Amino acid sequence: MKTRVIPVLLLRNSGLYKTVKFKDPRYIGDPINSVRIFNEKEVDELAFIDISATPAGRGPDFDMLEQIAGEAFMPMAYGGGITTFEQVQRILSLGFEKVIFNTAAFDHPDVLAETSRVYGAQAVVGCLDVKKTLLGRYELYTHSGSKKRSVSLPDQIAQFGQLGVGEILVNAIDRDGVMKGYDAALIKAVSSRCSVPVIACGGAGSLDDLGIAVNEGGASAVAAGSLFIYKGVHRAVLINYPDRRDLKQRLP
Repeated sequence: MKTRVIPVLLLRNSGLYKTVKFKDPRYIGDPINSVRIFNEKEVDELAFIDISATPAGRGPDFDMLEQIAGEAFMPMAYGGGITTFEQVQRILSLGFEKVIFNTAAFDHPDVLAETSRVYGAQAVVGCLDVKKTLLGRYELYTHSGSKKRSVSLPDQIAQFGQLGVGEILVNAIDRDGVMKGYDAALIKAVSSRCSVPVIACGGAGSLDDLGIAVNEGGASAVAAGSLFIYKGVHRAVLINYPDRRDLKQRLP
């Protein structure tokens, strides 16, 4: 398949957590054990986001990232607490292939530009955390969804292009953890305005949802958390990943 299917793992105080609409983090388990399971399932890629780093005003937990990199056999991306190019260098030196920028894209755009210049656009993922208003307008947030930004969605997409971003991760805050489907209109609003691959995130509850994000939203890759962490109506914690044959029926 050309479509990548990416589990997103949320880190918080050295543990693995899952949120609903970016709130009420629920402890899931040990990140290292989850990485080992995903190794066995031969996932396309893993994305780690530390949801506690930026709100707490601290940088990445490099000790944790080194442990993760020592276990993972697949390409990895990391985001959370990044404010300097030196932090980026350390993350990539540990074995991560990509760095995900959300808050830094607004507060430290020079870090994105320098990363793209030195490591190439393929190492830079710009993240859009988006809420939809009652009037249907999209608003951007940073700091794990707690700080609204005044920049419009089209303007931030254009800014990503100027900074040399190689991929855009679109995360619908209102869909996070709900498992009722992606916001296909939001994904399309981003994919139609940029020339780089778009990763859909936020809301996947079934394999059919993955297909909708690609076929209707124009996403180049699909990412999810709950879909790969929970099983059944009671949301029992069970790390899982779809069978390739099932994915090929829905994704190009």
